[in-house]
Amino acid sequence: MTRHGLHRIARFRSEPRRRAIAIGVIGGSVVAGIVATMMPLLASDDLSIRAAADTTATAVTQDGDNAAKTTLATCATRCDGNPRGAREAVIEFAVTTVPANAVNIRATLRVHAWQQFAATVTAHASPLSAREARPPLVSAGAALDSVNAVAKGFNEWDISKLVTGNGTWTVSLAQGGLESRIYWASVENRNPDLRPSLVISYDLGTRPSPVTPTRPAPPPSPSTPPTTAAPTTSPTVAPTRTATPSAGGTPPTGKCGSVSDKLVPSCGAWWGMYSPAGASGGWDHGKAVADVEAQVGRKFDIVHRYHDFSNVGSNGAFPDAYEVRQMREGRLMFFAWESRDFSAGTTLKWSDVYSGRQDSTIDAVAGRIRAADTPVFMGFDHEPEDEPSKGSDADFVRAWRYVHDRFVKAGATNAVWVWTMMGWSGHYSRYAGLYPGDKYVDWVGYDPYNFHVCNGSTVWKSPSTTIGGFYKWLDENGVGAGKPRMLAEFGTNFDSTDPGAKQRWFQDFPAALKAHPKIKAAIYFNSPGMTTRTSTCDMTMNHDAAAVAGFAQAGRDPYLRQPTGGSR
Repeated sequence: MTRHGLHRIARFRSEPRRRAIAIGVIGGSVVAGIVATMMPLLASDDLSIRAAADTTATAVTQDGDNAAKTTLATCATRCDGNPRGAREAVIEFAVTTVPANAVNIRATLRVHAWQQFAATVTAHASPLSAREARPPLVSAGAALDSVNAVAKGFNEWDISKLVTGNGTWTVSLAQGGLESRIYWASVENRNPDLRPSLVISYDLGTRPSPVTPTRPAPPPSPSTPPTTAAPTTSPTVAPTRTATPSAGGTPPTGKCGSVSDKLVPSCGAWWGMYSPAGASGGWDHGKAVADVEAQVGRKFDIVHRYHDFSNVGSNGAFPDAYEVRQMREGRLMFFAWESRDFSAGTTLKWSDVYSGRQDSTIDAVAGRIRAADTPVFMGFDHEPEDEPSKGSDADFVRAWRYVHDRFVKAGATNAVWVWTMMGWSGHYSRYAGLYPGDKYVDWVGYDPYNFHVCNGSTVWKSPSTTIGGFYKWLDENGVGAGKPRMLAEFGTNFDSTDPGAKQRWFQDFPAALKAHPKIKAAIYFNSPGMTTRTSTCDMTMNHDAAAVAGFAQAGRDPYLRQPTGGSR
């Protein structure tokens, strides 16, 4: 189980908006050798680029050096009683990383406001310099796009008519309908996540050569993340797909090594990892996983990532470049999709989802998942029992079914749906009411942890005890009967009074899985943000050498060494 509310907020901070140039992939074919076609590549890459400079154009001398302020301003010609007080926000972007073969380029300007306003703000191509302290107002260039009401948080304008590829592009924001100033975050804002950005997506006109697992990875290019050396392993083999499992998700029959189209291995279990990227590593989500793989001496079968409903950047426009590469190298992806906006810190209600207000986002994600053209694990709002602000249990079920049905309508039938609960005994009375139904669920997931003193307990739970409670409850109550089970997150603290306890916990883990054979995948949640890290609390797998050694030993157990996927 998870400690109530303990790791949810910290997790979202681990997937913030990208740094100066962060690359994500909107969609595309993702497993080399599985998809063979001579058609142009339909995968579009996503570049989130910070502004190079910005300023406020104004005729008001009192405004001072606008190029050095933490805010930009817009205002109508009559502004705060001044009949000549108009102001325009001027923002410059230097685009250098769009590939030469990029086609169908789309560009979205994102600028943050702290309040809502009943104002129309129009983005124009600008002849002004964003580097001047106080450039004069001139006739605006071509209108590109408008927002008819300013939202609290990020506001977006489609400026694809202006941005046609690499180059320096300057845009101005002009305000109408409100005679008071609106302030926007500038490039000097101390919070980098609030600074203006330009999100560019595009299609590639030609298909690149496939990446084969027996060759070295290609050098970094503008459309792919930096290459990180992987641990020495045997070549990756793409999973062998067998006949469709029964409606209950029964694992496929046949020799070990076969995998159903619902990604159920015929023997043993998948071994997975969530490893967050951070600012110190340049938000490189590929390296975050590869570094752990190097420590434990093997590739993971499943890579788990958390995404939001923003539909932009690596947070919302997934699969991103790191995930595409990981899939090409044979790993399975698990996309945990949260009805939030991580950067804005906002949360949707489930009624916002099933009302149709999020249809464009749902359809866009479904389209990218369909374009992946390989089965991927997909979850919607994991641990909903810990989300009282989003609505009732019935609202969750309705939202889940709505999202699932839109995926089916969009042809994204390669999504393998994982229903993920906390699995805490305090919520046993709710789980039947939170279950969307066998038609809508392919796997049943839960998140067991041996928190020990991290949540104030003095009880050290063995791996079997940690994973056994909800497993038994599912058996006794028939929820998701016949479905394969997944530890969508799991973890353990260490015992400061017994330095070898964590190592032994990992060494004992394969035996615990074998004693619970319906569990067909186990994913470690390797985040220091799980709990407050103290001298007696650290849930990360690699907090010391002994823990790493125990985890590596577990990963060598034949039960977790699938002859398909990333484990080879």
